[in-house]
Amino acid sequence: MSLQPTKISTEKLDWLMKQPAQVKMQMLGHHMELCRILVNELLEEEVLGYTGHRYQRQRPHNGRYHRWGHNPGSVKMGSEKVPISVPRVRDCQTDTFTSLSRYRQLRQLPGQDERLVKAVIHGLSQGDYGHVVRELLEGFGISQASVSREFIAHSRKVVEAFENRDLSAMKILGLIIDGKYLAGEQIVIALGLSEDGHKIPLGFIQTNTENGQAVGGLIDDLIRRGLSFEQGLLCVIDGAKGLRKALQDRLGHSAVIQRCQWHKRENVVSYLAQDDQKHYRRRLQNAYEQLDYRQAKDQLEQIHSELEPLNRQAAKSLAEGMEQTLTLHRLGVFEHLGKSLKTTNCIENLNSQLGKYIGRVKRWHNSDQRYRWISCGLVEVESKMRRLQNYKHLPILKKRLEAEVSYAQKHTSDEPLLLKKISTKNE
Repeated sequence: MSLQPTKISTEKLDWLMKQPAQVKMQMLGHHMELCRILVNELLEEEVLGYTGHRYQRQRPHNGRYHRWGHNPGSVKMGSEKVPISVPRVRDCQTDTFTSLSRYRQLRQLPGQDERLVKAVIHGLSQGDYGHVVRELLEGFGISQASVSREFIAHSRKVVEAFENRDLSAMKILGLIIDGKYLAGEQIVIALGLSEDGHKIPLGFIQTNTENGQAVGGLIDDLIRRGLSFEQGLLCVIDGAKGLRKALQDRLGHSAVIQRCQWHKRENVVSYLAQDDQKHYRRRLQNAYEQLDYRQAKDQLEQIHSELEPLNRQAAKSLAEGMEQTLTLHRLGVFEHLGKSLKTTNCIENLNSQLGKYIGRVKRWHNSDQRYRWISCGLVEVESKMRRLQNYKHLPILKKRLEAEVSYAQKHTSDEPLLLKKISTKNE
């Protein structure tokens, strides 16, 4: 037996309960029809209050109200409109039709915009939505244009909420900042690391390069929203000078910078001949894998001395920022936290997941569209990001950062703080 929607446009729950099991099973697959039946039941209850049951001798209100057919109408269920037949009730005393209050209430039910946004973000393109809806049982009223309008309206709310989210209670311990080519433009994203190991997208900007002025504006906005940094922030970045300058200008000694070891290694070997690259890539990797700060630095300095006669530019690249590539070593936390924080891999993973969402957009029209899609994507990615590996060791990092900042504030020289006497076991 095939279910015919046109036959149940005005049916109610008592009709459904009398149907054979096969029809009931079909109804479970058509949730919109179940909604329609429930709506019919609600409207019928109100109509009975006016007119009483059909063929009833004693009618309410002294028989003042009569049934008078139906009008076509609709109610919104989630992000879809469902057609219904709205009963008409005629007031014989005034010769007018009485509006049903329950129908007005049903018309005012909010749509589930978040479900629509998730559908679009997860790959249901706006261009395909009309086709999908036509496949639904008697779906109507949901055109591509209406989906676009709803998505734009709700995604703008997402942008506003994302850009004004209070950061003061998040207890951010680290910042991973990186720029990637996303949505047809250079996008710089700031990813926060909380004291309990959660990764939280904090903000982003659209810019042509990772210059200090643009990134400085991003950091200023994070501070405006409550980012606390006086206790020290581990800032994991690549080798971009603009990022370092912006962090040092805005955060001062509180920015404890960890340069990405992968970026440094690849930059150094890029200057070498092909025959030498594999050898020195392995040597650099081995040096960075040393758990002890002094051993790691000694090996890097040995490599530097070998590179000077071989390739001056490669040696210069290794020397530049060498100390900042060993920050985790110097703080004594490389053994437990180095795997996660020695590179910008955390944000690379975020960018990869974000790209899966926004990569479905075929054409970028303007900055507003980019900010809406990226904000929605970041909110979606945040819910799926895993906690930092070995996050239980973050309290040690917090203490070491506080000691580093305290030392830097008391000394004007650039001499790094060596925490050799601090025992991890005692903490």
